[in-house]
Order: sequence, then C-alpha cells, then structure tokens
Amino acid sequence: QVRLQESGPGLVKPSEALSLTCTVSGGSITTNYYYWSWIRQPPGKGKEWMGAIDVSGSTYYRPSLKSRTSISRDTSKNQFTLQLRSVTPEDTAVYYCARDVVLGTTTPTAWGQGTQVTVSS
Repeated sequence: QVRLQESGPGLVKPSEALSLTCTVSGGSITTNYYYWSWIRQPPGKGKEWMGAIDVSGSTYYRPSLKSRTSISRDTSKNQFTLQLRSVTPEDTAVYYCARDVVLGTTTPTAWGQGTQVTVSS
C-alpha cells in the first residue's frame, strides 16, 4: 500500500518561496501510469489541484499558478517536491501530495495527511 508524507516549513513569509517535499513509501514514483500531484485547500475553500509530475519527469501545472510553481523529483529518494515562489497570504492552505492515474483530480486515490502552511510576516 502506497503511503505519502508531506514535509516542510509551516510558516513562510510573504514574497518568499514555499518548498515542500513528499516522501513516498510502498510504491515507486517511477511506476507507469501515475501522476504525482500537489493539491491544496485554503481555509474555507475547496481543494485546488496545483500541478503534477509523471513517470517520465514531465510536469503539468495549473495555468493560474504556472508562473510561480515548480515540481521536481529525486528518484533515488523516492521523493517529489513543490516550490511555490513569491507567496502571499492567499497561499495559506493545507497542502497535500497525492497519486492518481487521472491528471488534475482533486479526489485522488492516494494522498498524504496534509501539512498546514501559513504565509505571514
């Protein structure tokens, strides 16, 4: 059974970059057919798909976040990472990493428990 675990700072200052890592166990991030995604949920709002990386290392981003977002991976550690640049308080949210065969889904079949990130000075 695959398990995903997010890690990273819980507090980020405005204008800085947010960086989160997802560590995967019980499955390889190089397994065919899966997209490894980042999803977030701001307080009082619905879940928002942010982007993904696939088995070949190709990346896909939500258009509204594309200019500020980078997703990368370290196959030797079975991890993938999210970087969100120039954050504002509107980026405050619970951030989840996830896996699914459907690109862009906000109801993935496997995801982590989530990590709270607050943007504040």
